Amino acid sequence: MPLQTLDSKTIDTLRNIPDLIPVFREYFENWSIRVFDRKEHECRNYISPNRRDFYKILLVTEGTGVFTIGLNTYYIEKPAILFIHPNDIISWKNFSQSNKGFYCLFRKSFLIKHPQLKTAIDRYDVFSDKSKSIIALTQPQASELEMIFIRLYEEDLSGNKFSEDSMQAYLQLLLIESLKIGNFPKPDVVSDEFRYIHQFFQLLEEETTNINYTSPIRIRTAKEFASQLSVHPNHLNALLKKHTGQNISTHIRNRLLEEVKILLLQTDWSLQDIGYSIGFADQPNFNSFFKKNTGTTPSEFRKAYRL
Repeated sequence: MPLQTLDSKTIDTLRNIPDLIPVFREYFENWSIRVFDRKEHECRNYISPNRRDFYKILLVTEGTGVFTIGLNTYYIEKPAILFIHPNDIISWKNFSQSNKGFYCLFRKSFLIKHPQLKTAIDRYDVFSDKSKSIIALTQPQASELEMIFIRLYEEDLSGNKFSEDSMQAYLQLLLIESLKIGNFPKPDVVSDEFRYIHQFFQLLEEETTNINYTSPIRIRTAKEFASQLSVHPNHLNALLKKHTGQNISTHIRNRLLEEVKILLLQTDWSLQDIGYSIGFADQPNFNSFFKKNTGTTPSEFRKAYRL
């Protein structure tokens, strides 16, 4: 599997293309595991600086692209299977018109319901050990794993009351068969440009992951983020603009807005508590920030969803 670095073309962000990522439209809906056929739901180009609440297993049987997880970059032109943890910062650059395979998304709640699967994930460590995040496959190996995915896909569609039990068993089988192959390619060397980009997204994620009103966000300006990364703000801004099409402030703003929406919909915190948690000392400024960027007030957003 040859390797090469990402080019400098703009990569769309996940939140700007929600129609291309089926689970994002259903982010707040009550599901615990879903399976998708890549022919119908293609994985398009994106950098994903947002926290996901689901694990992802992606089987590529046909197609070409560049996958980056953290600071590891892989050029994929042959079959492969990828294991993505909810906290991983990832990017995908697609170079092919023909994409085949499957991907399975399952939430942490699915692991709680099926502790035997969680035990297997902890034991085999494919999601946490970044050296195991991608396994290169031969065509016959890819066909074998594809048969497991087809059974997963059929169970997902069936709606049978035992479907989830079957699916967790197939996921365990998928882990075992993948590790039996165990062909872990070495990542490419990431350029300094992408190192800064991923360090920025990692820091942004660290700052927003544990937000609450007892520990509000510590840094939220472009200058503060650049200072933490020991890089000039103008340089970091230029890199983000070049590779993602958006500047530092836009990424920070979008990430905070995403967190606010989650807090509005999934908690009963007061608006004052939510505003304080993302760095607003008074509620009027928080309301103004939210309405300016969404067209509605926080209370209207919360009320509309609940209705």
